[in-house]
Parts: sequence; C-alpha cells; structure tokens
Amino acid sequence: MPASQTSPPSPTTHLISVVLPCYNEEAVLARTHDRIARALRPVEGVRYEVIYVDDGSADATWNLIRTFTRESPMVRAVRFSRNFGHQAACLGGLKEARGDAVVVIDADLQDPPEIIPEMVARWRQGWHVVSARRTARHGETAFKNLSAFAFYRLLGRISDHPVAFDTGDFRLLDREVVDLLTGLTDRELFLRGAVSWAGFPETAIEYQRDSRAAGESKYTLPKMVALSRSAFLTSGSVLPLRLPLWTGTASLAGALAMALTRRGRANALPLALFGLESLAVGTVGEYLHAVLRQVQGRPAYVVSERIRSTIPGAVLASVEEVA
Repeated sequence: MPASQTSPPSPTTHLISVVLPCYNEEAVLARTHDRIARALRPVEGVRYEVIYVDDGSADATWNLIRTFTRESPMVRAVRFSRNFGHQAACLGGLKEARGDAVVVIDADLQDPPEIIPEMVARWRQGWHVVSARRTARHGETAFKNLSAFAFYRLLGRISDHPVAFDTGDFRLLDREVVDLLTGLTDRELFLRGAVSWAGFPETAIEYQRDSRAAGESKYTLPKMVALSRSAFLTSGSVLPLRLPLWTGTASLAGALAMALTRRGRANALPLALFGLESLAVGTVGEYLHAVLRQVQGRPAYVVSERIRSTIPGAVLASVEEVA
C-alpha cells in the first residue's frame, strides 16, 4: 500500500485496573457489579479490567464473583485462604493488577464508582495519585465521624510527611506508584500512609460518601483500632518512641511536686505516674511486636484460588503464598 494511503496509527490504549476487596458482601455485590459495569463506560484510548479480591468470605460472595468472571471477559478474581484484613486485600489486588493505573474501591457502594472516569481523566492529565476526598459521611454514627476526623488530624500532626485528610483507600494510583507499593517489604503495610510517604504528585476529587447499600460495616471497633495502630506505628514518626523519655521527665516533675504539696494530695499521684509509665511501655511493646512481625517474614496473605480466565474451570486451586 502506498505511504499516502496508510492509515494513521491508533492512539495508545491504556489499561485501567479496578480492584474491589470483598468480605461477606453477598447482599450488595450484584448491585456493585452492575454499577461498576455501567460506570466504566468506554472512553477513547482506555480499557478496563475488574479484579475482585475475596478476603476469606464465609457467605456466597465467592460464588457471585465466579459468576461475574464467566459473564464478562474484563473480570478476574482472587480468593484468600482466610480473612487477612482489608489492607491485605487491597495489596493483593494491586499485585494482581496489570493496568497502567489502578483504582481501589470498596465493594459496599459507599464510594461511588461513577467518579472513576473522572479519576482516569485526571490521571491522563499527568497526576500520579488521584484521591477521593470525603466531604460528608452519610449513614455513619457520630462516633465514627468524630473518630475518623480525629484520626486523620492526629496522624497528620505526628507524621514526618504530609497526610491527605479525609481520604481512604478509594483512589487511583499510577503504575509507578503501584510498583513502588507492591515492592515494599512492610508486613503490615498501611497503604494510605505509604502513598503519602512516597510523595508522588497528588490531586483529589471531592464527593459525599453514601450509606451502605446493604449489610453491615466490616470495620468493627477492634478493626478500627488495629488500623489506627498500624497507621501510627508506620507513620514514620519518632514521636511514640519518645514517650518513655517524656514520661520519665513527667515522673521526676511529679516527684518534685509531691514533695511540695500537701500529704493528702500525694496519694493519687503515684498511681497516675504509674499509668503514664505503663502507657509508655505499652507503646514500646507495640513497636517491638511490629518488629517481630517484620522479621518473621510471613506473607501478608495467602491465595487459595485464582481465576484468570472467563473459561469455566480455568482456576488455580492450589494454595500459593504471596508476600
């Protein structure tokens, strides 16, 4: 064919991976899948893949996911051998993703998948991280709203690097960011903190978080405490490690105060000082526990099943460890 008749080259097509960590989401997952499918409307130069990560669900979540893989060529799935936690499920999805950029979104429909195309548009403008910032949290208790507000502000105060306020794991990450995160050796990786620590160019899209479409929140109080513990231990701040020094200084000051005050006021003071010292020792203990988990070298999760294809039976059934 003459050169003058050669068709112009087609624009580069980018692959966007959408990762959905799931844990006992059978009540809402069908609606989630439908909204995801409608939200990922075709855009010139962009194609999508959807990766479901079943974090050890005990209900029909995995059966629904298997159905999705047979109905759509864009869907892949991974199943953990047990419940390893939300952060592990997010990390597992990032490692499975093949896209030039990856979006992480929960499966409970509190975060709207309809803004994913806008995230992709921001990414195509050159941003490495596109976060979704909550301006309101509908359906949450006053305690949950207050604790979330305080969590981000306190983390921002003690962290040695900037922290994005009111931003969860719902965000788009460029392939360069994904490769960095999945290459880290942290055994208790706090993804939000790791993204902030990396310092890539970041922008945000504001939205109002909806109530859960069905079911109950999987972030119980113990899990919220565990997430907060991981966040503060991996925030990169030396502040917690300095608590024993401050406690010792306070104890000396308290002893001096005891010598100067009336005898009746001194009875409660030793107990208060003991409580402060115990808190400081407990903080150091948390760090030692984190160090122990790090040196043990265990994987963050274990994959028991993986569906790579829409062909029935194309399942990897053997247990495989993934660090």
